Formats: sequence, C-alpha cells, structure tokens
Amino acid sequence: MSNMYFENNPDLAHDIHELQVQLLGHNFRLRTDAGVFSKKMVDYGSQVLLSALEVDEGARLLDVGCGYGPLGLSLAKAYQLEVTMVDINNRAIELAKWNAEKNGIQATIFQSDLYQAVQGQFDAVISNPPIRAGKTVVHQVITGAKEHLKSGGRLTIVIQKKQGAPSAKAKMEETYGNCEIIKKDKGYYILESVKE
Repeated sequence: MSNMYFENNPDLAHDIHELQVQLLGHNFRLRTDAGVFSKKMVDYGSQVLLSALEVDEGARLLDVGCGYGPLGLSLAKAYQLEVTMVDINNRAIELAKWNAEKNGIQATIFQSDLYQAVQGQFDAVISNPPIRAGKTVVHQVITGAKEHLKSGGRLTIVIQKKQGAPSAKAKMEETYGNCEIIKKDKGYYILESVKE
C-alpha cells in the first residue's frame, strides 16, 4: 500500500496529530494525519517560503498542493487574502477544511489534480510542490500557473537545490521569461516568476 502524500489514498490508516504552531505572527492549531506531507511539523521549506513572500493585503491567492493548509491558511490570516487551496489528496483537503474552520479562516478549499478543477485568475500562485511526484509534476505546477495568473501576477515556489531547484528555475525562465531567487536558506530556494 502506498503512503505517498501526492496521491489520493482514502484507505490509509489514520494517525492524527495536532500541531500548535506560530506562522506569520499568528498562533494556529493544525490537525494532520497519515498520508499527508510533513505531518509532525510545518516543514522548513514552507516556513522559508512564508518568510520570503510579499503579498498585497486582499489579494487573490492560489495554493497548489496545499496539504493540510499551513501556507494558504497562515497567509489568509496575516494578509486578509482571498485564498483558494487545492490538493489531489482528499484527506489533505478534509484536514485543510477542518483547520480553516478551527482557526476561523475563510478559504475556498477543494480537491483538484493540480489546476484541473481551478477556475479564474489570481494575483499570486504559491506551491511547495510534491518533489516525490517527480520532475514532470513539478514542471506542471510551474507551467500550469501561467493561465491562472493575472498580468503582473507572481508564481512563487519553494524547492531544495538538491531536489531540482536549478531545473525548476530554468523551467520558470522558459515559461515566464523571468525567474528570481528571492531567498536561499539551508539549501531551500524560493523561486519567483512574474507573468508579464
């Protein structure tokens, strides 16, 4: 039986944890479970992405591969954003909905294989992409964001150098004509492209 967080496996045994975390200056109580990414703590890459990201208050943001929701929910709370969160994994979606409700956060959260069920355009698309799903999926996160970004909108992803940051950066440059490394921390790169 597979235990890959980027797949949808409803039969996996539960192993529920509750995390008390502080993100962007706010305290959160987040429920996690077996079969979702980084269930015992908010992973370091997500924390680096949060520290590097600049978003205008009230902007529309899409969190692709949201997991149990630490990125989208903390950004929604800190910046009063209009947040949409998607993941292929139904268990992750149920957790993200629970976490939104328990933390008093309004967000649109639904199951989608990357952008398949996503409609409309956003000021920002963020992702901590599922590296273990392979380079093709990471590149689909990058290229698929383009049609969902408004002109001037930004795609921001976190990826470790050893897990393909250079090839992700090249793909972002090829797709958007630009890509900046906005932060490096312990091997994690925060890459950002602007849709012209």
